[in-house]
Amino acid sequence: MFEYPQGYELIAGVDEVGRGPLVGAVVTAAVILDPNNPIEGLADSKKLSEKKRLALAEEIKEKALAWALGRAEANEIDEINILQASLLAMIRAVKSLKIQPHFVLVDGNKIPKDLDVPAQAVVKGDSLVAEISAASILAKVARDQEMEELDKQYPEYAFAQHKGYPTKLHLEKLAELGALPQHRRSFTPVKKVLETKFTDK
Repeated sequence: MFEYPQGYELIAGVDEVGRGPLVGAVVTAAVILDPNNPIEGLADSKKLSEKKRLALAEEIKEKALAWALGRAEANEIDEINILQASLLAMIRAVKSLKIQPHFVLVDGNKIPKDLDVPAQAVVKGDSLVAEISAASILAKVARDQEMEELDKQYPEYAFAQHKGYPTKLHLEKLAELGALPQHRRSFTPVKKVLETKFTDK
């Protein structure tokens, strides 16, 4: 059981999705839930079916006191590294909330530096803290939708299937078709493909 910090009225949960993929932004969400309007079935987004995630995402947007998304683009990830980009995207999500929280619970073991709000990191928070579960669901749904849009632009890469993660299929497509502008250049498989293309010429 997770013990909430005492003496704070508005507590936001923050989570990120998309540290591992080779393409696209890392997407974050921040959520302040309404204690008088509970949401049943909140859990780590990875443990829910897509259908359940989509239904819960709508319910969270409807019932939460405040919610917001944040992001850091592929070029920012390449510039400052994926961990720093994830933390930056978390700050952006919190700052975008229409109501500012008194305390922030962050999934993982690191707290973003410039949050300007007291915060606590919670390991496995997406399974332990309802606010973080809600944030993980919103971030996952938002990022999956972006991958589906990218799939429409570049159907030959099959982004809707692998969501940009380094699966066997994605690595094969990357080797065969080369990297897109949306690919993260600092990630080893992408870097290798770009180097190969460069030395081939």
